[in-house]
Amino acid sequence: MSFPTEIIRRIFLVASIQVLIVCVFPAAGSAQVVPCKVTLNSLHAAPELKGFHLGMTTEQAKSNVPQIVYAPPDAFGSIKTTVNPGFDPSADKSRFQDVRSISLEFLDGRLVSLWIGYESNFKWRSVEDFVAGISQSLALPNAWAEWKLRGQRMRCADFELTVSMVAQSPSFRILDSAAEETLAARRAAAAEEAEAAEADEASDSDEIVADRKTKTYYPGSCQPAIPIAEANRITFKTTADAEKAGYTLSRTCS
Repeated sequence: MSFPTEIIRRIFLVASIQVLIVCVFPAAGSAQVVPCKVTLNSLHAAPELKGFHLGMTTEQAKSNVPQIVYAPPDAFGSIKTTVNPGFDPSADKSRFQDVRSISLEFLDGRLVSLWIGYESNFKWRSVEDFVAGISQSLALPNAWAEWKLRGQRMRCADFELTVSMVAQSPSFRILDSAAEETLAARRAAAAEEAEAAEADEASDSDEIVADRKTKTYYPGSCQPAIPIAEANRITFKTTADAEKAGYTLSRTCS
């Protein structure tokens, strides 16, 4: 039995439209990214973080791992330190058997950055497996995005997390975003102060030097061949001030 050409054409048209709808408007929930609104205060504890959590004090961190050694805070109130359970014979091997290295950063005495490098035999051996596992441990939504080379990152209300591979082993970092902004602001303020100080020094070096004995002055770009005796030395802020006081430009500077 053969179908009329018009019926076949309509069937083909309906099928094509259905395919287009599926391609352009995928099923609800497939590959959708849910924004992460979780805050640090509501973040679940996870055994994979080995007892560390952002906001803990230096004393709390040291009680967690006695091997930690701290240097004095830098000019911005930051302290950075690293412990290596995988290489430290005094480390609790039963507790840190799957951890190679832990890096901590404190700001004003509070932990604001935690980085953990795991051994290659860690239970989550790929970025994808780690992302799925840590999301479940921390009760986080699927809001991960590609980050750098084959890594993934998730930004939440006041913190961010990154997962990557280092030397064929998974690594994980959690960072306090507000603290990072505070640290950046302090560094920027310090840079501005340094620039202002340099400008002041440059301004001081441009002082107009004059000789009371010869009644001549020398701008900052021109220095006298023979140093002016301290008793005869006088300075002015501008050439106009020097000339108003009766001094003339030295011939060696003209």
